[in-house]
Amino acid sequence: MEKPKIKLILASASPRRKELLGHLKVPFEILALSVPEHSDATDPVEHARDIALVKNQAVVEKIRGSKDTHFIVSADTIVVSGGKIFNKPSDRNEARKFLSELSGKTHSVFTAVSLTLMTPENIHTHSFVDESKVTFNVITPDLMERYLDTGDSLDKAGAYGIQGPSLTFISRVDGSYSNVVGFPLSRFVQESEKFLHQYNAGVKSWLDLF
Repeated sequence: MEKPKIKLILASASPRRKELLGHLKVPFEILALSVPEHSDATDPVEHARDIALVKNQAVVEKIRGSKDTHFIVSADTIVVSGGKIFNKPSDRNEARKFLSELSGKTHSVFTAVSLTLMTPENIHTHSFVDESKVTFNVITPDLMERYLDTGDSLDKAGAYGIQGPSLTFISRVDGSYSNVVGFPLSRFVQESEKFLHQYNAGVKSWLDLF
């Protein structure tokens, strides 16, 4: 008997993650719930993993009892420099402070992705964390204020988004570009293929499951 299609859920309101996942050309819905983005972990990898899992589990609880099979995807992105975690700035002044600390240096961007395959009978969860390195030129005061004027920094970890006007001071990216945007798409493809292998009987590609 052929298994029913899996319903893909993106547990994120981020338009950037929506756009990246859309490149796979498979149907999905967005279910982003408001949850406290807090972790007591001091290790950056565990910090991001904790928050991605919280976002994922909120959706699991929301749809628990469904007779459908769901594949729930959540993510959390943080910027780390010198052991300090840079989350989203609270205002323009904090954004300026963050960017000043990152100016002229290389920092890490970690994105944790949490995956849950939820059938009527079982729940299976898997997570991974991807890392990229980003190098900033020294940000001059004038360039700093011009960038802050765009408002681009206020809803992004580290107070910048790589796909926008911050490119005026980003000199180098080592690793996945999409990871810095907020969703490591190529790594997601690899990890999902392995994770969903258990559900993959009778189909040529894991993408045909959706």
